[in-house]
Amino acid sequence: MYDTLIQMLDATVRVSAPLILAALAGLFSERAGIVDISLEGKILGSAFAAAAASAVFGSAWIGLVFGIIASVALALIHGFACITHRGDHIVSGVAINTIVAGMTVTLGLHWFHLGGQTPALSGDQRFLAITLPFAHAMQDVPVIGQIYSNLISGHNILVYLAFIMVPVTYWIVYKTRFGLRLRAVGENPHAVDTAGISVTWLRYRAVMVCGVLCGVAGAYLSTAHNAGFLKNMSAGQGYMALAALIFGKWRPVPVMFACLLFGFLNAVAVRLQGVIIPGLGEVPVQAIESLPYVLTILLLAGFIGKAVGPKAVGRPYVKERA
Repeated sequence: MYDTLIQMLDATVRVSAPLILAALAGLFSERAGIVDISLEGKILGSAFAAAAASAVFGSAWIGLVFGIIASVALALIHGFACITHRGDHIVSGVAINTIVAGMTVTLGLHWFHLGGQTPALSGDQRFLAITLPFAHAMQDVPVIGQIYSNLISGHNILVYLAFIMVPVTYWIVYKTRFGLRLRAVGENPHAVDTAGISVTWLRYRAVMVCGVLCGVAGAYLSTAHNAGFLKNMSAGQGYMALAALIFGKWRPVPVMFACLLFGFLNAVAVRLQGVIIPGLGEVPVQAIESLPYVLTILLLAGFIGKAVGPKAVGRPYVKERA
């Protein structure tokens, strides 16, 4: 039972990593007043760019760079529509998600002729697991050995980066001048403008940070968690990250725990595959695949309480003229 629990927690950590990165990305964007439905599209686009570049150049690090570039480009398009032209944030986000879903498959078919997929990645083309010091030596130590050797050790560098970004994000948002201005522009952009700070430039910086984090999340999916790009491989994780952001009430640490909860639900769903329930038979695959999303909706509907986002989120800012 203890070994099974460790395995499920290990799977939870791996599945939660892209959710954490994407949710933190959405936190920067929405704290600045930009609704970011396009998290899904940025994750999917960066996953394709990272896998394609990694397959061509033979390096996961080059793939990561291309994934970040693709995601930042999509973030800037979203920013251009919402900030510069004051367009509807939801429409822009949905448009990006739809375009990326089709474009990745089309480019995959044209470049690799593998049904919209990229070639399978191996070796230096992937981010491989890292064994921490003394992990093998401590493996037989009761309780602690399993936690350190199998739960803490054995993940790739992007997983550790995802969890490191939680305190880093907290420090940036709550302890730096940029974070103070970021929160202010999401609450009262007119006050920020009155103080002589450019609302437009601040919001563009926020969406660029969002693009970088989504780029890492997408690269993780295709070059670390999986060995290549698959059609629609993000599978709604951008939307789940947005749900975790709301569940965590736009605060980094609660957002991380919300992502871990959703990751745990995914891990439970995987463990239920093939399980036979007395009197009902084997659990249907469709029910297993939909379980994390159904439970996410139930949790948001029943346990979140009142979630009040930044006051100016989704509202276009028009500079007042003297």
